[in-house]
Amino acid sequence: MSNHRAASRYAKSILELALEQKKLKEVHADFQKLTEVAESNYEFGVILKNPIINSDKKQAILKSLFEKDAQKLTMSFFDIISRKNREDILLDVAREFEIQYNIHSSIQVADLTTTFPIDEKLRKEFVDVVKSISGLKEVKLVEKVDPEIIGGFILRVNDRLLDDSISSKLRELRNQFSTNHFEKSI
Repeated sequence: MSNHRAASRYAKSILELALEQKKLKEVHADFQKLTEVAESNYEFGVILKNPIINSDKKQAILKSLFEKDAQKLTMSFFDIISRKNREDILLDVAREFEIQYNIHSSIQVADLTTTFPIDEKLRKEFVDVVKSISGLKEVKLVEKVDPEIIGGFILRVNDRLLDDSISSKLRELRNQFSTNHFEKSI
């Protein structure tokens, strides 16, 4: 079974258990913390994926990092993952859990790239556009500032891309000028 499929199944299982025990928000916070730790500490992710390090050590690391603050359900899940020697997919499970949590909570995640930090008025306009595209109630904008796009914006919602950046318009113009429509090609 591929890691993606296994991670998706584990994420679905923990989501359903959290719903059943009415601990969804708390378990979601635990998985967000796991993702934050992995993003801020490269070695943590390497340790989880390293087959040479035994599961007991990985489990001890997880306990030391999360036992104080994490839910009992989350710690039990980490224990099960460790007993099955599947710590290598734990970060994939966290990503899948986030996706399934957003679907369950009717949250649309959209990536917005601009050349400057946007204000509340612009943010509301982008949120309204994303709501009309997705049809979902809540929108979470992931904002990035990239001066390379020169001006305008790039908005990605699922598999839709709205690219209204100056750099893309310049690229289109360069492509149009590269072909001379008036010169007969031999």
